[in-house]
Amino acid sequence: MKHVVIVGTGLIGASFGLALRKAGFDGTITGVSSPRAIADAVEAGAIDRGAPLAEAVAQADLVFLSQTIGRILDTVRHLDPLLQPGTLVTDAGSTKCEIVDLARQYFTHAQFLGGHPMAGKERRGAAAADGDLFRGRTWVLTPDDAAELETPAAVEFRGWLDRIGANVLTLDSDEHDRVVSLTSHLAQLASTALAATVADKLGGPPRLQVSGPGLEDMTRLAMGSYELWRDILATNSEHIEKALSLYIQKLEHVRENLRTRQLQEEFERGAELAKRIRQR
Repeated sequence: MKHVVIVGTGLIGASFGLALRKAGFDGTITGVSSPRAIADAVEAGAIDRGAPLAEAVAQADLVFLSQTIGRILDTVRHLDPLLQPGTLVTDAGSTKCEIVDLARQYFTHAQFLGGHPMAGKERRGAAAADGDLFRGRTWVLTPDDAAELETPAAVEFRGWLDRIGANVLTLDSDEHDRVVSLTSHLAQLASTALAATVADKLGGPPRLQVSGPGLEDMTRLAMGSYELWRDILATNSEHIEKALSLYIQKLEHVRENLRTRQLQEEFERGAELAKRIRQR
């Protein structure tokens, strides 16, 4: 692998470039993004230069799509004719079914391998990029068939994921979307709903001063951008609706048992999961 192209040089894309460099990649890294994002990524050392899409990918060995989901879908529709045979295209989209299904329709001679690094920050942009962002974090790959993981390009890519410290997990696209509806999307919506409820009923200072670290911890995700989450919610709505229904049922159970000992089991089950998450 000698030429990597990162389409979308924000937090995830720039962090991938920095991670490759830190792991010893000495080839060319080209970015495709807005002029400001390219300038920030060059300054951070994540890419060598910027270029228009067609020029950038013409000689690419690996193309990494780290845009919003809507933009990934648009890029997938136009990318395949611009690529040389054998190029591997992967992505960082937070939902997978629509992206993988579309790539199946549009890719004829290059290879597409869906991906989702489970890493991020509240801050966005290349200025917040970190070469260790993926270290110790799960990186999900969603091939249509296991044989897709055995191509030379895919094997080399997985080798680089190992070098940057990611923990690779393979899932079916639909199973990925079901799982993240519970582990990621539900968490975001619960945090957003909690923060919005407190804002509606409590207002600002001085009453907001009557809060501890619990509220701060629980509303951290509410700082997420709707611009980023809009496409996620739209492309995984069926699984998210089911996750929300389960969560609402659980909240109803909690409300109905505020004066009983039934909540002891819920506290114990919740505490056990929280401990397991922190022991990963």
